[in-house]
Amino acid sequence: MTTPPRLDVQNLTRAFGGAPVVDAVSFQVEAGQVACLLGPSGCGKSTTLRIIAGVDIQDSGRILVDGQMICDATTRVPPERRAIGLMFQDFALFPHLPVRENVAFGLPGGFKANGARVADLLDRVHMGRHIDSYPHELSGGEQQRVALARALAPRPRVLLMDEPFSGLDERLRDGIRDETLALLKEEGTAVLLVTHEPHEAMRMADQILLMRRGRIVQQGAPYNLYNAPVDRQAAGFFSDINVLTGRVQGALTDTPFGQFLTPGMPDGAEVDIVIRPQHLKLDFDRAGQGPAPTAENGTAARALVTRARYLGRESLVEFRTDQGGITLHATVPGVFLPPAGTTMWLMLRRDRVFVFPRG
Repeated sequence: MTTPPRLDVQNLTRAFGGAPVVDAVSFQVEAGQVACLLGPSGCGKSTTLRIIAGVDIQDSGRILVDGQMICDATTRVPPERRAIGLMFQDFALFPHLPVRENVAFGLPGGFKANGARVADLLDRVHMGRHIDSYPHELSGGEQQRVALARALAPRPRVLLMDEPFSGLDERLRDGIRDETLALLKEEGTAVLLVTHEPHEAMRMADQILLMRRGRIVQQGAPYNLYNAPVDRQAAGFFSDINVLTGRVQGALTDTPFGQFLTPGMPDGAEVDIVIRPQHLKLDFDRAGQGPAPTAENGTAARALVTRARYLGRESLVEFRTDQGGITLHATVPGVFLPPAGTTMWLMLRRDRVFVFPRG
């Protein structure tokens, strides 16, 4: 017999004032899996999370945990009986309780009956020595670890996390994310994480649910969303992009890099050709007006450097093409700072270029 998914969300909808905020959202999360609702502010991520938690009610659709329905438009299991844990960005620790009581809060019998579980969790988040401390005595990162221990103490089948790392110093985030992910995997909890940061989603998620205007526009493994985006907006959400626009003639579109195949597009249709900055290759125009170098997949475009900046791990170089005066950006590992006015040839990998209907 097939085991049902740990969390199963089916055709969830929610509208406010007649405007849909969550629109036919469906997805599944397996036990031990981390799924990420990713999208810009106002796209419906947090509303979806609130409905699953039971603090808001959907207009239609239903939610199941381990195959058991916990709510639809008419039936609703109370939040405290859903076996769903919550973790928010403000940590919500009780300032008048020591760490041990914060973690044990809500457990039957409190710390006295659950001391071993509390101590074990605190040790696993490297907070055992702070068991008697109060929240105001802890740093932001330490409070986050305590909040995680408290969320996991009741052994929830599903853990909902709403921007849990946004309040942390950027230098702490990567380490704490990794520690959190390791502990969640150990517990076998199904995790639904809400964030607007693509880097966080890519780092933590087994699957990403990309939301826009209340709908999931694409879902899958981080690798697939990055390398096979569904549209220009999806490509641009995960990294900076260069966009060339063109018009189709005979299934071909002219660009400074030569013609691109655009099969299936009618003549006269406008298209966006999307190139990530790291996929532009550079070569100096040493002869000033010399012939273009041989490109692997098409024509090289001659361009003028307008600005170059060092960003730490890489350099960002801005160009203006001779043909069409198009502004393009390229990233180069390490230090590469050609002076403004330098002429260069730009080449690209066509297997890393995306072509989408303009719109």
